[in-house]
Amino acid sequence: MSLTLYQATVPTFIQIAGATRQILDKAEAHCAEHGVPPESLVEARLIEDMWTFAFQIKSVRTHTARALQTLMEGGTFSPPDDPLATDFAGLKATVDEALEYLAAVDEDELENCAERIVPFAAGSYKFDFTAQNFLLSFAQPNLFFHATTAYDILRARGVEIGKIDFLGALRVQPG
Repeated sequence: MSLTLYQATVPTFIQIAGATRQILDKAEAHCAEHGVPPESLVEARLIEDMWTFAFQIKSVRTHTARALQTLMEGGTFSPPDDPLATDFAGLKATVDEALEYLAAVDEDELENCAERIVPFAAGSYKFDFTAQNFLLSFAQPNLFFHATTAYDILRARGVEIGKIDFLGALRVQPG
């Protein structure tokens, strides 16, 4: 049995982005319950030389919806320069935007892009990916990295989340 590019990416993108959206709700509730200023989580980092929680959330969108959009529109993938959300409403909107885009991805349309080359440009780094390698060796690992880092930041700040919160809606056999 072989998987399509869609099957190998989009359902997992939806699963992890959806789980990220749910931990945002838990983080916001944690702030309200414990009198924690929301900006202390939004601006939190694991360590000073790492990006903030807000950046991790933005990167979930970047490496799901934006990656697919770049591939499907035939563009060059570069780090986005749009501003970071500064509150939970903005972070939720960021992930909701990604989930909305992902839900609308047409499987056949994505498969028609499977032979495309995806140029990458970031500073002096410029190279090309095949569509498959772009999604499976770049976008998907980056998604896992940033979703995990967001989860870890919240755990380190006392938000009560566990592994099942990271995993989200598992795609189990009905029955």
